[in-house]
Amino acid sequence: MALGALIASSLTFAASPSAGAAETLLSQGRTATASSQEGDAYSASAAVDGDLTGTRWASAWSDPQWIQVDLGSVQDLSRVVLTWEAARAQAYQIQASDNGTDWRTLKTVTDSDGGTDDLAVSGSGRYVRMLGTARAGGYGYSLWEFQVYGGGGGTAPPAAGGAVAVTGSQGNWQLTVDGEPYQVKGLTWGPSVADAARYLPDLRSMGVNTIRTWGTDGSSKPLLDEAAANGIKVVSGFWLQPGGGPGSGGCVNYVTDTAYKNDSLTEFAKWVDAYKSHPGVLMWNVGNESVLGLQNCYSGDELERQRDAYTGFVNDVAKKIHTIDPDHPVTSTDAWTGAWPYYKRNAPDLDLYSMNSYGDVCNVRGAWEEGGYTKPYIITEGGPAGEWEVPDDANGVPDEPTDVQKAEGYTKAWGCVTGHQGVALGATLFHYGVEHDFGGVWFNLVPDGLKRLSYYAVKKAYAGSTSGDNTPPVISGMTVSPASSAPAGKEFTVRADVRDPDGDPVTYKVFLSGNYASGDKGLVEAKWRSTGNGTFAVTAPEKLGVWKVYIQAEDGHGNAGIETKSVKVVAPPVDGTNIALNRPTTASSFQESYGDCPCAPGLATDGRADTRWASDWSDPQWIQVDLGAPTAFRTLQLVWDPAYAKAYEVRVSDNGTDWRTVHTTTAGDGDIDTLDVAATARYVRLQLTARGTEWGYSLHEFGIYS
Repeated sequence: MALGALIASSLTFAASPSAGAAETLLSQGRTATASSQEGDAYSASAAVDGDLTGTRWASAWSDPQWIQVDLGSVQDLSRVVLTWEAARAQAYQIQASDNGTDWRTLKTVTDSDGGTDDLAVSGSGRYVRMLGTARAGGYGYSLWEFQVYGGGGGTAPPAAGGAVAVTGSQGNWQLTVDGEPYQVKGLTWGPSVADAARYLPDLRSMGVNTIRTWGTDGSSKPLLDEAAANGIKVVSGFWLQPGGGPGSGGCVNYVTDTAYKNDSLTEFAKWVDAYKSHPGVLMWNVGNESVLGLQNCYSGDELERQRDAYTGFVNDVAKKIHTIDPDHPVTSTDAWTGAWPYYKRNAPDLDLYSMNSYGDVCNVRGAWEEGGYTKPYIITEGGPAGEWEVPDDANGVPDEPTDVQKAEGYTKAWGCVTGHQGVALGATLFHYGVEHDFGGVWFNLVPDGLKRLSYYAVKKAYAGSTSGDNTPPVISGMTVSPASSAPAGKEFTVRADVRDPDGDPVTYKVFLSGNYASGDKGLVEAKWRSTGNGTFAVTAPEKLGVWKVYIQAEDGHGNAGIETKSVKVVAPPVDGTNIALNRPTTASSFQESYGDCPCAPGLATDGRADTRWASDWSDPQWIQVDLGAPTAFRTLQLVWDPAYAKAYEVRVSDNGTDWRTVHTTTAGDGDIDTLDVAATARYVRLQLTARGTEWGYSLHEFGIYS
């Protein structure tokens, strides 16, 4: 056992030497064009993508036709390899050009019999093309691969990114690319692939050398291409259910679901084979937070069996990837160092571990040391404390860190990663995202394209300096008043101190998020007005519950400070006494068991905003209060649950039999209805005739005020 441990601790995970070291494959992944293509699936690029059996270029069914590849600069040429599909050339020429216009012939073939033509050539050029002059049959020309070899001339980089390896011994590991040390200075990638060319140069300017993705498929190539063009590599992810910690994507039985595992293994292998030689690939990452996420699917002994089976399957994937691509390491991410014992026991073929850790990132080192692990790791998500790690505020919702605290969170995280020398090989911190919503403001470095203090904290960590940069306004001391009793539809006060380090004039926006009140994570611009000295009067939404209010201060240079606090929206106060409070209340129906029910009628007159009456899901329905004796009143306040009435009448009666209508509406919109209704009666009834939703009718409060 001691010998085995010694051997394990000194393993070197290295790439196999590449064949043909004297020459370089120049064409793979380069720009290719053609005289024609048979359809969208048969473009010229398919003949230089490294896939020898899965993708191909196919021309129109006529002579002549050509396909050419741009090597990026003039190169010395030594060999051209054509891998033909059944639709082949009988006669063709291999030509080269320095400018794409003036061509010289390097080789003429008049009797090709298909298959693979491996042709020695002599010459140089930036552009190399196959000019087909005679087809062997009635179809067009079709190539699985068009490969051009050479090297020694020009400055074009090789298309392949070189071998990536984990080298060293226990506690003294490093990541290398082409034998050179490589520390992962990364960010998780959020924008669309279509925006890669727009944003990746910005990441490069931050000192970022790596991005992380969660899925790899046919849409990944443009991102890999742009990353490589910017000197950035990709931790290419593969998603497994139930990923994302909470169990997103459904539950899988890793003990018995052979079909899911086989399908996943086949799919992952397909894309590893497609991209294994791409210069943008750094490593493969199998799964995300699934060891943790399985607790949302199973419990007890079965949970343990599933976790062992899941990590065993991850090992199967790692072994498969290694057989296809020995030149890139394989890792697997989880959100909890408690997952590592499962990987240690069941996934020995992983080259390194990965961990998502935010506020707790500095404790990862201790967990690694205490666990006696013999593999290095990277942090694949990290940054400021998350929603699940912070204390609740006075309104009972997570107290979001300030911009300053978030920036400090990134600095601290990077310090703890680099402090675990020889074990932590770097990080892809979270998150280079552009969403301007609840989660985006919490974590994104560039929400809506605006750079935050956190952006500059990461830039300083990776690039070493932000000297000369124009940086965002700094917001401090934000307060909301009244924070726990802002009347719906009325103004409340927001105040903050704002300074701009560069003395730039600052403009403001105020937003609201109903994430905790309604589940809507979007930000909507509030109705607000400035009252001077960093103070704003903001109109509360009509919907009750805890909302987030955001101050956004912009400096006109693409930077923004954003601070947020919670505000609890309550029903507007009504003058007078609620004479319906705790009076006998009856209804046409009520839900006895659904969600938070039973929801009896009396819960609408108990004076509590957290209880409710709920009817059956049909029309019409009614709810009424017995005031005990004819009593004068002048105001009704109805506090609706999301299941509200679109049309209803207020009816009153002295005997509970003969009713008269004192108010009618057909335009109810839910939330709160405060009605001026002057009447004297013993019974007050809401006659509900049209629901505003597919559900029934539901009232948190039915208030009647004298």
